[in-house]
Amino acid sequence: MKEKILVIVGPTAVGKTALSLELAKTYHGEIISGDSMQIYRHLSIGTAKIKPEDMQHIPHHLIDFLEPNESYSASQFQAMAQEKIADIIERGNLPIVVGGTGLYIEGLLRQMSFGGENSYTSNCRLRLQERVDKEGIECLYQELSQKDPKAAQHIHINNPRRIIRALEVIEQTGQLFSEQCTKERYDAFIIGLTTCREYLYERINQRVDMMMEQGLLQEAEWLFNQHYPDNTQSLKAIGYKELFPYLQQEATLEDCVEVLKRNSRRYAKRQLTWFRNRMSVRWFDCLEDDKEILFEEVDAWLKKLS
Repeated sequence: MKEKILVIVGPTAVGKTALSLELAKTYHGEIISGDSMQIYRHLSIGTAKIKPEDMQHIPHHLIDFLEPNESYSASQFQAMAQEKIADIIERGNLPIVVGGTGLYIEGLLRQMSFGGENSYTSNCRLRLQERVDKEGIECLYQELSQKDPKAAQHIHINNPRRIIRALEVIEQTGQLFSEQCTKERYDAFIIGLTTCREYLYERINQRVDMMMEQGLLQEAEWLFNQHYPDNTQSLKAIGYKELFPYLQQEATLEDCVEVLKRNSRRYAKRQLTWFRNRMSVRWFDCLEDDKEILFEEVDAWLKKLS
């Protein structure tokens, strides 16, 4: 029997946190963050991190455990989340994974191999990267299409890192990359939150305004003044980099806030596309659907043997 876990996915600002708290209270759940930026200490407003006073005594995991100059990967999340899930189940509680980082969620649910840290500097990877530099990504994409057509269908040609990873897995393991992405590790009930685009975009704009009122600019200024290297992972987070031009006196604050809203809306669209195309999700419309029906479906899933 596969272990049961509840998963809540969806775009930013759609209401994942509120629903996760309600489900956790109803089903004795503990929440695991599946967000790639809420892991960082000091970065709370821009990552929409839940405040300790709002947790309602529900345990939350995988937030606030790294410094902003430390790196984090999908493989690290996969290993740490698996460990947390096992601990939560051993305590007799329901693991509830909540987040919008699609690769993290997919890698956890499916037995995907990301490789260890050494894989990122392996001879195979370096050789493939050299080919991209010399021949272009089209050459490697064509090779992947021949060796693993199914994987090529799900990887965009403008994602060279993923194409290289797929070819690396094929070469080093002798297995198709697509086959590693189809084995479900858990009996997961995946809830996808959505709503009409106009309402979602309005919520995103309002959230950005609220973040600014709560002190987002000061948080961004703190991060900016750490003088981390440009390739630091936390510097790439939406919510901070958009404000750096203002701190550098290269743009007005009003213009930077508008860029932040635009980038947040675009990110929400990419999140929805990822979850719709790559996962089997029970979509729930926050405006139109009856929440009681959703809870009835969760009840039925929990009672059903996997």
